[in-house]
Amino acid sequence: MTITQLQYVLAVAEYKNFTLAAEKCFVTQPTLSMQIQKVEDELDIVIFDRSKKPIQLTEVGQKIVAQAKNIVNEADRIQDIVDQEKGYIGGEFRLGIIPTIMPTLLPMFLNNFIKKYPKVKLIIEELNTAEIVTKLKNGHLDAAIAATPLEEEKIKEVVLYYEPFMVYVPESHSKFEKKELEIDDLNVDEILLLQDGHCFREGILNICKSKSQSKENKFQIESGSFETLIKLSDEGLGMTLLPYLHTLDFNDKEKTKLRHFADPKPSREVSLIFPKNELKIHIIDALRNVISGVLRGAIAFQNVEIISPLHKK
Repeated sequence: MTITQLQYVLAVAEYKNFTLAAEKCFVTQPTLSMQIQKVEDELDIVIFDRSKKPIQLTEVGQKIVAQAKNIVNEADRIQDIVDQEKGYIGGEFRLGIIPTIMPTLLPMFLNNFIKKYPKVKLIIEELNTAEIVTKLKNGHLDAAIAATPLEEEKIKEVVLYYEPFMVYVPESHSKFEKKELEIDDLNVDEILLLQDGHCFREGILNICKSKSQSKENKFQIESGSFETLIKLSDEGLGMTLLPYLHTLDFNDKEKTKLRHFADPKPSREVSLIFPKNELKIHIIDALRNVISGVLRGAIAFQNVEIISPLHKK
């Protein structure tokens, strides 16, 4: 059997459809089917139960696919070894970034990275955390930038920075005159939140759950963007929480409404995450160094309390 045949097997295992798998592999469906049949004939086993819709792996097929992933990854590592030996940093690199980080962090490092490593073709996707984890596991992303810890066994996390939660308080609010807020100052019934699916939202809920005795959270207004939450807050509809980097470009009037939390400041941990097989690690290291360099002067908080981005029951 060949590496290409194993790649076809992995594609069908992922998409559970021969036609779609062939499209993703840029071959015709008959070609893909024939090559997979050759693998099954050679091994004298059946990898896929074609009688089911969608196509399912057989019991032995599950074991074959798990091993095929290891083989394909190790084959890819050969090119990594050659590139590192030659000192070459280039080629296609697929990076995922969660929505609450992308608008602020990407403009800070992208131009520097492109200038320093012009041979790297960055393909960047804005994805939520669940999508990132799935794509990393399936080999459709080389790395990602997300809030951590994620507690994923097969994913490695390298911390880039710690980013405090900032409170945006409208002038009409009773807490506006306070220069620094405590967790107990948050009224869980009036916090404006991002829509469900954002890990930043889960971080806020976790802050409230760790400090509040309330058994119910009656959040009335949710939005898909920080900008909308800020405008709603300006209308006197409640406080909202924002990531620190998002506030750096605020105008003078907006800055008067920002409040830090008292130490230890509730913060999110932002990391560069990638599969533990560490494919393209030379590009991952280059990316980490560039991001760390541009952030060194922009964000530096020591006394922080990391708030998990995972949903807590």
